[in-house]
Amino acid sequence: MTSVNNKTYDGASEAELGFLKEIVRMLPAGLTVQDAQGKLLLVNDVAAAQLGMDGSRPSPDLAQRREACARALRAGQPVVSEEAHHDGPARQVLLTTHRPVQLAGREILISASADITEQKNFEDQLFRSAYFDELTGLPSRRVIEHRANGLLMRDRTGERFALAFLDVDNFKHINDYYGHVVGDALLVELAKRLGRDLRESDMLSRISGDEFLLLLSPIQSQEEVAEFMASTLERLTAPFFIDNSEVFASTSVGISLYPDHGSSFETLRQNADIAMYRIKNNGKGSCAFFDTGMEREALARMKIEQSLRLAILEKRFCCAFQSKVDIRTQEVKGIEALVRLRDDEGVIQAPGSFINLAGELGLIDELTHLVLAEIVKSIDPINETFGADATISINVAAKQAGNPEFMRTFAQALEDTGFPARFMIEVTEDAFVAKNHFQTEILPMFRKLGVGISIDDFGTGYSSLSALADITADEIKIDRSFITDIHKLPRSQGILRAIESLSEALGMTVIAEGIESYEELAYLQAATKIRYAQGYYFARPIFLEELKCASPASSEARASVSARPMQQNRQGYSRASRYRR
Repeated sequence: MTSVNNKTYDGASEAELGFLKEIVRMLPAGLTVQDAQGKLLLVNDVAAAQLGMDGSRPSPDLAQRREACARALRAGQPVVSEEAHHDGPARQVLLTTHRPVQLAGREILISASADITEQKNFEDQLFRSAYFDELTGLPSRRVIEHRANGLLMRDRTGERFALAFLDVDNFKHINDYYGHVVGDALLVELAKRLGRDLRESDMLSRISGDEFLLLLSPIQSQEEVAEFMASTLERLTAPFFIDNSEVFASTSVGISLYPDHGSSFETLRQNADIAMYRIKNNGKGSCAFFDTGMEREALARMKIEQSLRLAILEKRFCCAFQSKVDIRTQEVKGIEALVRLRDDEGVIQAPGSFINLAGELGLIDELTHLVLAEIVKSIDPINETFGADATISINVAAKQAGNPEFMRTFAQALEDTGFPARFMIEVTEDAFVAKNHFQTEILPMFRKLGVGISIDDFGTGYSSLSALADITADEIKIDRSFITDIHKLPRSQGILRAIESLSEALGMTVIAEGIESYEELAYLQAATKIRYAQGYYFARPIFLEELKCASPASSEARASVSARPMQQNRQGYSRASRYRR
């Protein structure tokens, strides 16, 4: 019985052992068993695949595992380790627990592994997103700040470094004109050129859209930094060939030095930023070192910024209106609303002192709506002074024109006035040539309301005469730079004739901007077919207070904004014959 029982028991043991082996083989985790000498006694299917012992890798590298196993055996306690296995570019990461045990008088090691590759890839992705720029692969601001702070903490006597703030010039236009795909590709290529010739101890970082920080450490002198930056900027002058386009780009650079210009990262960064803005305001495409005079300029700029925000809050903006005159009949065709700012002392400020800053600060939309509100509030004196048929032009920046959200709200505001067909929107040619669907998607909204479209400052942007053929505008305003002393400049005369002829063929009204002398007017009257002009020769901009003081429905009031200068120069009209074709 015993033997039978023994045989029965032995048979059961063999069956159970086979059953257990099958379970171990099919476990979802990798499992290996080895003796104290490192000989593998058991490897399940998952472990074989993980370690490449199933033939998936020609020669599996088990060095990491052997070293961890040896540590576990020496310590006599479990050891947890991460193992990275590579198959070409592919990587697999295992989290393995090695547990030493005594079994039947033998010392063995049981190792269980879980595949954490996906988790590690996700962690790496989070790390890179936190510390590296996704587009260019450059370190983030956090990384370069950490490096600079490390240098500051060392505080070695005589050790100096430079921090350069780099901003791509006209990047907004490049994005608008070529599209964001080309803009992103340009940033990648710029990063490559900027990073060339850097030392191991230097660092280039992309800190925002088109802004970079460059840490040069160590440095010996300001001259050394200036020479390096000059060669870097020279490298950027060569065109970038992207998506079948030849793109030109330049960068403005401001530089601060440690310890000369600050003892903290934030101070050095701010001072480099201040120096960069000096370059932006003085022509772009070069570099400048910070000095204390720039700090005073930055404080003045900050004061203007605060004043601008307060002025919008307090609605201290006002409008001046300048007439567009028919130079053949002396009648007023329309008026242009020109925004002005009353400072806190009541002094009127021209737009040159605040309009660009308003755009930078994102305040331009609110400012445009304020102008419209002033027009609506003053429509009666406007009609009395200029006539109820005069069109009313409002300037809209190209950035606004390419913003569907703003343009929809502005179109609604024009409709709400009750007389949208009186209005003309003036936009620069950039709005038409930019890849923002202004002409195909935004213009129809205004056409439906009867709002006219005018191309402002034509000839100063990036388009060509051929671009006019694709533009559906009602009016084209030739920039003053082509009109000033037109009677003396044959080349400007040729350009003017070309614009006039093409505009006439396309059914656009031509307006000459910036007429300031009788000679300029006489040339236009005698040598061109241009009917309309605008400028100080006819009338200066008139403020709301002056409109309200004008005589109701007075023809004399309307004459005061157009015909008076022409009457004063009537004796000179005969001289126009010398300009006739």
